[in-house]
Amino acid sequence: MSDTSLLEATVRTEFGKGAARRTRRDGNVPAVLYGHGEAPKHLAINAQAFAAILREQGTNAVVNLEIEGTKQFALTKSVVVHPIRRYIEHADLLIVKRGEKVVTDVHITLVGDAAPGTLVTQEATTLSVESDALSIPEQIEVSIEGVEAGTQVTAGSIALPEGVTLAADAETLVVNIIVAPAAEAEGEGEAEAAAE
Repeated sequence: MSDTSLLEATVRTEFGKGAARRTRRDGNVPAVLYGHGEAPKHLAINAQAFAAILREQGTNAVVNLEIEGTKQFALTKSVVVHPIRRYIEHADLLIVKRGEKVVTDVHITLVGDAAPGTLVTQEATTLSVESDALSIPEQIEVSIEGVEAGTQVTAGSIALPEGVTLAADAETLVVNIIVAPAAEAEGEGEAEAAAE
């Protein structure tokens, strides 16, 4: 964890829609920090700096908040983005401590090409895993290079990075590789021609 994710935050004393709008107008994101039995803290964090961290680390970004001189690690639990104008409207941050294990949903990326004549369907785009709060993988790669039709990749069969364990059901279907419809039709046509 480097100080590149250091993010200054100020405590908000005004609440409600009007206060949130003023916070955003000032170039900040209204955020709530909670967890570890502490009372929720309402914060304002710099919108540009926070957006840059999310772009770099993804949706499970861990930020090093500096709140009035005190540093606190926090996991980005949820981010609300305006559907049209695409600015960050609000963020929920969860207090985490160094060495603490957390469960997060990590994006699955398919790598490679399955065997010719197959159709790949990705049944799950994220995988629920447990890892150290400061070592959450940005993504989990699943290789489908040369995989034949009829193959099913389940959550339990995916190789996870060191220190990361599966939190999802091991039987959860992640990738299903089937015969492509065009290939099926060609096969039927050939069978019919042979029968004639």
